[in-house]
Amino acid sequence: MAGILIFSDKTNLALELLTAANSISSSSADIKAVTINNDEQVQALSEAGANVYRINAADLIMADVGAVAAALGQAAGELGSDIILLSSNRRGKEIAGRLAQVVGAGCLTDVNSLETDDGKITCKRNALAGATVANQYIKADKQVIAIVPKSFAPAEGGSGSINDLTVEVKPSALKLLEVKTKAGESVDIEAAEVIVAVGQGLNSKDDLVMVEELAKLLGGEVACSKPVATDKKWLSEDRVIGLSGKKCKPQLAIILGVSGQVQFTVGIRDAKTIVSINTDDNATMNSLSDYVLVTDLHEAVKAMNSAL
Repeated sequence: MAGILIFSDKTNLALELLTAANSISSSSADIKAVTINNDEQVQALSEAGANVYRINAADLIMADVGAVAAALGQAAGELGSDIILLSSNRRGKEIAGRLAQVVGAGCLTDVNSLETDDGKITCKRNALAGATVANQYIKADKQVIAIVPKSFAPAEGGSGSINDLTVEVKPSALKLLEVKTKAGESVDIEAAEVIVAVGQGLNSKDDLVMVEELAKLLGGEVACSKPVATDKKWLSEDRVIGLSGKKCKPQLAIILGVSGQVQFTVGIRDAKTIVSINTDDNATMNSLSDYVLVTDLHEAVKAMNSAL
């Protein structure tokens, strides 16, 4: 198999990509990891067994996705990597398309599984709005594949190497003036081990208080279906699960008053244990759950908070 190059500006996602690369390569020597202006990531990847090539270029900023794609294209050429793995988060997907254009590659995003057969990489992706799974592969020799976060466990343990790599960076059309903390709340529901998700079965915004209490008692995060954030605006869009939000893979997911449309379930169906609480015995969410409680979610949450 051709050489594999991995890149993500997020260290935890880069470690997941290292695991993905190892799953399709017979030799770790064929796998190269590239970092851009990130010494902390260099150390983490090398300690996980990666052969790391660090690019230190003060003029190269992650906000200029075109420049990043150009730099990665040069790196792939110099390192002899025809297969490039990226993370299928917002920035990774934009880089994927641009990078494929730069190197003349075929491209697939939102991939959640990889398999190899006689040198061909088969990618599993959700299709038809998540209603089914498609097996697809890229015919071109050069391939750019963006993998959904948390599809693979982060790599750990090993002994890698650290190397310097120089690329030509053209003057950017963007100039970074300052960095500010994002306004409003910032939450990473994808990293949560416990999620309490609410849907339109919640009576009012005031009832979020007891839901937040339940999540706190369980050491988890509150999440929601899309209408709760976009229509009712009770929670931020950072907490949306599903096709238009985040894909989560917690150990425990408690789903409150969610009917279970595929646009939502595609983001939570990989949870280890799913508990659905809904007044509708025939809710689609129930059929996907390990445990089902057919009752009023408000009474159930109060009871759980009291017990906990």
